[in-house]
Amino acid sequence: MSDRQYWEQTKQAIKEYASKIGIDKIGFASADPFVELRERLVEHREKGYESGFEEPDLEKRTQPQRIMEGARSLISIALAYPSKLENPPKSEPGAYRGILCRAAWGTDYHHVLRDRMDKLSRFIQELEPGAKIESMVDTGALSDRAVAERAGLGWVGKNCALITPEFGSWVYLGELVTNLPLPPDQPVEEGCGDCNICVDACPTGALVQGGQLNAQRCVAYLTQVKDFIPDEFRAKIGNRLYGCDTCQTVCPKNRGIHFQNHAEFTPDPEVAKPLLIPLLEMSNKEFKEKFGISSSSWRGKKPIQRNAILALAHFQDRSAVPHLVRLLENDPRPVIRGTAAWALGKIGGEDAHAALLQAKDRDDSPEVLQEIDKGLDILTAAR
Repeated sequence: MSDRQYWEQTKQAIKEYASKIGIDKIGFASADPFVELRERLVEHREKGYESGFEEPDLEKRTQPQRIMEGARSLISIALAYPSKLENPPKSEPGAYRGILCRAAWGTDYHHVLRDRMDKLSRFIQELEPGAKIESMVDTGALSDRAVAERAGLGWVGKNCALITPEFGSWVYLGELVTNLPLPPDQPVEEGCGDCNICVDACPTGALVQGGQLNAQRCVAYLTQVKDFIPDEFRAKIGNRLYGCDTCQTVCPKNRGIHFQNHAEFTPDPEVAKPLLIPLLEMSNKEFKEKFGISSSSWRGKKPIQRNAILALAHFQDRSAVPHLVRLLENDPRPVIRGTAAWALGKIGGEDAHAALLQAKDRDDSPEVLQEIDKGLDILTAAR
């Protein structure tokens, strides 16, 4: 048996085991540097498009050898997740609901993918005791999408998501770096062609023509920051509490695709589309009990509470006014008080107006006072 035949046989054994443990798709690629990706990342940084959540070292992001000395191969895996809610709860006056992006509906995918990759790593090391393996999901240095694209799982679309022929872009990605010389797979030839639907549909214009994402404008990023959301984006948030699926839901490649291959990703409708008002004064314990299993909890409750306030302003929910007034009067966090002040201005009414005037005489935070003035200006303009 030649070396090539031996490693091809090893690769097939890895693929068969991956299928047994619930990995929906697996691909293999060389661990060569990602030269073109590095050029794009440099341009990305120069234009100020980064979110700040990325690995700052561009060499680590584009050179697998920086992750593991002697790296020769990359193994990319994908797990499909649901795109639809069965019997979703209704959002209605007095009981308006927010929504989490689909990637946050079930159990935190970091835990699920790490479990699969740990099993896969142990299997590989049983096959090849000399194997060195490093695994990563999302928060690792390498670009999950770039690795998956090179490994033939799909292509990176204009919405900057990895699109697979079978599951569309409704997939979680992870990768293994190894010193084993596993034969690489061929990249997928398919692409987006002339389709530009996602770019046109992006609510904040975050998708730049050519497949670049300005993360500073992306709703998915904005819903995760802990500070005030810039004025120009507040109305664009709608009732989104965490993430944004617009560029995926409009994608023709995702049409009709819905998989429930993994029990861990089965959505809890009350987590996926929670009532807004109960979120406003939720304790840390209550937040952990309700959202702790979801990837949406990683930034804590403040961003989700702030986004719930924006959603109530979006719906102009008068029943929320007493709750927002309590936040404005009592919440110790300036971001929450200030966002509540802005929302009261958007919702309007005499009670909202009176609360803003009282808060203006009482609050000593410059940021909150600025938001109170914005709220009063919105009320005055509406009158």
